[in-house]
Amino acid sequence: MASRAREFVNERSRELAERARRLGAAPVEIARSTALKSAGRIQSLKEPARALSRSGVRLTAISQSTAQSLIELQAEIVDSVLSNAAAQLERAAQSESVMDLARDQADVLRATRQRIIEDLNKAVAIFRDAGGNVRGAAVQAYGGVAEQATRRKSAAKKAVRKQKRPARKTAARGRKSKA
Repeated sequence: MASRAREFVNERSRELAERARRLGAAPVEIARSTALKSAGRIQSLKEPARALSRSGVRLTAISQSTAQSLIELQAEIVDSVLSNAAAQLERAAQSESVMDLARDQADVLRATRQRIIEDLNKAVAIFRDAGGNVRGAAVQAYGGVAEQATRRKSAAKKAVRKQKRPARKTAARGRKSKA
């Protein structure tokens, strides 16, 4: 009787040792699997990061171009103002009467108003072009990233379909008979 008990205990201890070994190995396999999946996900971030970098470079070029255009417009405005001021002073010095001076001032005010409107229209056009360029860069960057995500999803679906699926259990096994 004691030998049977010892046999039983030895058998159970071997089974428990085997189970412990399998459980000890399972976390390692899970960790490896998780590490491989994480590496794949990190690897898949390379292309969106590149796309983001390219769009950043493009946005920087757009902002530099816009700033350059605005600075050039500002230089034109300053040149125009200085030229008009000098011309106005020359006319004032050459005017023979106060009436001539008043007429010249009225002409200068109309020309100044027209010049300001033209300058504002130029500035609006610069900003409109910059906005269109920014929108184009954003659409292109988003389109590239969205397209890559769609390709990855479809590739993942294909991979899942290709994987071998475990055999299904029969329905009779899971049902209880009604007898």
